Amino acid sequence: MNQPVITVQDLNLWYGQSQALRSVSIQIPDRAITALIGPSGCGKSTFLKTLDRMNDLIPSVRVEGQVLYQGQDIFQTDVNQLRREIGMVFQKPNPFPMSIYDNVAYGPRTHGTRDKKTLDQLVERALRDAAIWDEVKDRLKKNALSLSGGQQQRLCIARALAVQPRVLLMDEPTSALDPISTSRIEDLVLSLKEHYAIVMVTHNMQQALRVSDQTAFFLLGELIEFGETGTLFSQPRDKRTEDYITGRFG
Repeated sequence: MNQPVITVQDLNLWYGQSQALRSVSIQIPDRAITALIGPSGCGKSTFLKTLDRMNDLIPSVRVEGQVLYQGQDIFQTDVNQLRREIGMVFQKPNPFPMSIYDNVAYGPRTHGTRDKKTLDQLVERALRDAAIWDEVKDRLKKNALSLSGGQQQRLCIARALAVQPRVLLMDEPTSALDPISTSRIEDLVLSLKEHYAIVMVTHNMQQALRVSDQTAFFLLGELIEFGETGTLFSQPRDKRTEDYITGRFG
């Protein structure tokens, strides 16, 4: 397994009185795809959002434990810098109501890039990396909301890539898409892992098998099992993992 880019040690998280994560410890390897699986409400998305401190936005959240990104404590890191390094793609495509170009240029501009030539290069590279450049290169000034759902999701991936992050978090990025768009996003994710660490929440067991290198199984806020995907699915060590992946519950 590649070197870990994120190390989580004994992470606990509460929403008010309700504990959502319980003593989670895991190492996220660089340049690999880590899938998070488990039934609804088991802590997958909460865990994902902790990695780029999206949970900071919720007033009642309390976090204990350690999350290190490249050896640095993320809770002691400037949150804007952290989110530049750790990008996020959500379940439903959420392009901004502006042009395709401005969607992708938004992040670099926010971080101070103003030079038109530099922005042009960043936008083209991000759209190419997100496998959508050929479809949109002649209509960069068109409103992003005119794109199909699958194209919008690839645009959102391009937007996340434009600030040149190291880690890409994906919260069920294909659940709102048709099978053809889903297949395109899966192909895209597989190509991106050459350059990024990817952490992906999925409800789709077949998707986890198709694209991920490692899989983490969450249940009731606990990390039950984590390991190489093929092994976890074919020889789960924990009875609860076996029950979930064979469809006995969840």
